[in-house]
Amino acid sequence: MSGAEPQIILSETGHLGRITLNRPRALNALTLELVQAMRSALQEWQSEPGIRTVLIDGAGERGLCAGGDIRAAWDSIRAGDRGAELFWDEEYRLLETIAGYPKPVVAWMDGLVMGGGVGISAHASHRIVTERSAVAMPETIIGFTPDVGGSYLLSRAPGQLGLRLGLTGGRMQAGDATQCGFADHVLASDRLETLAGALAATDADEAISALAAPPPASLLAQQRAWIDAAYCAPTMQEIVAALRHRPEPGAADDLAALALRSPTALEVTLRSIRTARGRPDLAACLAQERRLIRHMLREPDFAEGVRAQVIDKDRNPHWRPARLEDVDAGRLEGWFGAADVASDTQNGHRSPGS
Repeated sequence: MSGAEPQIILSETGHLGRITLNRPRALNALTLELVQAMRSALQEWQSEPGIRTVLIDGAGERGLCAGGDIRAAWDSIRAGDRGAELFWDEEYRLLETIAGYPKPVVAWMDGLVMGGGVGISAHASHRIVTERSAVAMPETIIGFTPDVGGSYLLSRAPGQLGLRLGLTGGRMQAGDATQCGFADHVLASDRLETLAGALAATDADEAISALAAPPPASLLAQQRAWIDAAYCAPTMQEIVAALRHRPEPGAADDLAALALRSPTALEVTLRSIRTARGRPDLAACLAQERRLIRHMLREPDFAEGVRAQVIDKDRNPHWRPARLEDVDAGRLEGWFGAADVASDTQNGHRSPGS
């Protein structure tokens, strides 16, 4: 590891292998070095009989991980090199390793868990949120689309809740995350070390069940009736029109959020989540996402979104195009297969699922 502080801390205690992301000043944002080190540790522990469970957590009080290091991706795009593509390739290899791991992987989803942070946690076998958790896929605000398996997770949330979350980038608290399939258990935020000690000595299911609390009510689920009614509209423009006619305060909040998002990113995200509903598994959704990533990294909106949110921080992106009605739907269809386009049309008209 380069630098004074390691980006990742690896430890073994009893039967537990522990991975702690160690970039607290950067909200534990994922770098290429960090991603490769995580995968290497998982591969080593996979064949180590003494390690029966792996725990993933983050250093600091602010959260597990707020996503990938998009500033580095922006620098790579500006330089015209392959650094951004290499990062996503390695990140997806890590996700596949976590999702298919033969031993329990416990993800401690405390505090901020966004973007890439969702990727390294929500595909684990045991996913734990706390009263401080804020889980989100906010990619449309930077001219991108939910990746790291986000299309798979969002497409399988009840009704249209996942689509709303993917388009607006809304945050889920503990009750919402368990309701929408991003987490399994709720523990108090001060129980991490107690949990780690139990995992070192006993089975993961037994250790977690002894400490877990009942999940709180999902505020998002309580709004599902109007969310389903608005977000089942077949096109992005019709979703916006439906929201304008809703009397609920949340609909106005959504309109304000969508107005700040990249129109191209919204159109891609709508289609990505809807086609993901018809895909058989996570691997198929990851394959679709990787195709979309290659296209979107070349789009001007990604670089402009990162500039506005992270580089200059003026929060005033100039999207190209700036209006939904000006997005070239035919061009975007080329990013998806013919079967995807047919599935997208069908899913846009079907009734909200359960």
